Amino acid sequence: MSQLATSTRVDYMDRAISLARLALVHASPNPAVGAVIVKDDVIVGEGYTQPPGSNHAEVVALLQAGEKARDATMYVTLEPCCHHGRTPPCTKAIIDAGIAQVHLSIIDPSLKVCGRGKAELEAAGIKTVVGEHEEAAQELNEAYIKFTSTGLPFVLGKFAMSLDGKIATKTGDSKWISGEQSRRYVHTLRSQIDAILVGVDTIIKDDPQLTARAGLDGGRLEKQPLRVVVDSHARTPPSARVLQLPGNTLIATTKEADLAKRRVLTEAGAEILELPSKGGMVDLQELLNVLARRQIISLMVEGGAAVFGSLFEYGLVDKVLVFIAPIIIGGEQAKNPVEGKGVEKLSQATNLIRIRMESVGNDILISGYVAR
Repeated sequence: MSQLATSTRVDYMDRAISLARLALVHASPNPAVGAVIVKDDVIVGEGYTQPPGSNHAEVVALLQAGEKARDATMYVTLEPCCHHGRTPPCTKAIIDAGIAQVHLSIIDPSLKVCGRGKAELEAAGIKTVVGEHEEAAQELNEAYIKFTSTGLPFVLGKFAMSLDGKIATKTGDSKWISGEQSRRYVHTLRSQIDAILVGVDTIIKDDPQLTARAGLDGGRLEKQPLRVVVDSHARTPPSARVLQLPGNTLIATTKEADLAKRRVLTEAGAEILELPSKGGMVDLQELLNVLARRQIISLMVEGGAAVFGSLFEYGLVDKVLVFIAPIIIGGEQAKNPVEGKGVEKLSQATNLIRIRMESVGNDILISGYVAR
């Protein structure tokens, strides 16, 4: 827990959002929430969501505030829950503590809450204020919001390319296109998502680890994402590094995969999942359905080009992150980041909205959401 702030100029909801980001590494499938309690312009308690089954942000902050919570104001990034789950409802804890006012950034889209928490607080005489830093709070929990609203994981497509749009040379050399700071940025992202997905060609050519290592903050990593390999014919080498490292690896295949190869991969530590085929490869929509049933709410796709082609073709990507390195590769046979059938007219191209550009070391990071 950080040292308590005392300045009257503190943006308390911004502070709550900063705390919520700390919960991204362990909160899933729960939302990452931050809470700050203020009395007489002094922060008397603060907290963020603990791992599933442990205290929510509001309770952590109330425990720290103690008796100082009475007649205080709480700033929380998401509407407090009002139902019994693994823990008691936060609304009851807030009411019992004597909080006088609650500022909540966004309403929880879950049908178990969705305005009921706010209404319960107001029925107890607690004033509520909604909407501070709404956009930041929504982005923070974009995976939770999509999963809660649709029952499907939030799909983030990530790749690095040269200025001329290549992800590898004509010989397949791709290490490293992006710079060191960009790679550290990606490891931070990996530590915050539930699963990483790649195609089998990426495993064969690059033999990646697909693990979260030291991130931007250099802090201790609390979990490893599930590694998912799309492999219609069980071509993954049993010696692949994804099968030798801590954590779990799921290989999604089809009935066309050789049974002996499946058995070898199982003995090497993989979990084999047989799915229907679509367009000559694993049905990616059905794969998302299976992952959702396993409470995977966020999925980062890191290649290859055929997988990206299918995901964009079927409209399964929610957000795109592209790291552009200041290099020119050239060559007709050099690899592109997205393959597949492609579109015939520009009017059919996938459009991104809410575009953001930033510098990451020497690279440029462009991010945006797929327009629906």
